Amino acid sequence: MTNESFKSGFVSIIGRPNVGKSTFLNRVIGQKIAIMSDKPQTTRNKVQGVLTTGTSQTIFIDTPGIHKPKHKLGDFMMKVAQNTLKEVDLILFMINAEEGYGKGDEFIIEKLQKMSTPVFLIVNKIDKIHPDQLLLLIDEYRGRYPFKEIVPISALEGNNIETLLAQIEAYLPEGPQFYPSDQVTDHPERFIISELIREKVLHLTREEIPHSIAVAIESIKGQDNGSVHVAATIVVERDSQKGIVIGKKGSLLKEVGKRARADIEALLGSRVYLELWVKVQKDWRNKMSQLRDFGFKEDEY
Repeated sequence: MTNESFKSGFVSIIGRPNVGKSTFLNRVIGQKIAIMSDKPQTTRNKVQGVLTTGTSQTIFIDTPGIHKPKHKLGDFMMKVAQNTLKEVDLILFMINAEEGYGKGDEFIIEKLQKMSTPVFLIVNKIDKIHPDQLLLLIDEYRGRYPFKEIVPISALEGNNIETLLAQIEAYLPEGPQFYPSDQVTDHPERFIISELIREKVLHLTREEIPHSIAVAIESIKGQDNGSVHVAATIVVERDSQKGIVIGKKGSLLKEVGKRARADIEALLGSRVYLELWVKVQKDWRNKMSQLRDFGFKEDEY
């Protein structure tokens, strides 16, 4: 194979909150780099996943679910999602087959009308609906936008993923390999560790804690015995939320630590001692200085 035949490019995954973008990204990359939750707006930053094969390298960008912002953090998330569309070679517009067409999709399609970038419609969660419903759904979306390809998949079950990857590669331009073959993300370990901890809090608190939490990694230190010591602070907006995250006699925080530690050990390939604290920073989502502390850098977008 000559270098001239190698293809590479950037692919943005967009869609309403909770359509399965992060599940898809983790499935394609083969390991967890994006956090998954059944709550909307789980993804806050651009998460880049890198898939390298013998013939191509695809850099996937999982953007925050597009929604109407309610605070500065929401504004930031929307800027990230919309700016990403200008920088890529291909856009995957993902929808949830169970939900059908909605106002959020209308908003996204309005944005896409202004783009010259090719767009695929990815119909996710096809395992949840009858094939007849799927055909009706595809017809409805096809009438609203000239998608280059329409690919039904199940990110959770893995259905049709290989077909989609082949179609993506066909649309990529010839180009260099941007990342080493064994690299699966451009995010530092510190970011992924903070996201893994935040995911466990979202899972365990259900509706009691909305998206008013952030995780700050204080330190990551290797120990003489080969293990790694990770110290992290879970930040909430109210005293009542602090109580919920800690739980009765520290039970919930202990469970967060146990589950997060297992994922962090898989990520780092070594034993981990995880130390967690919970701290209140009132209204942090509306304070730019605190958003910057948690990695939301407005000037980058």
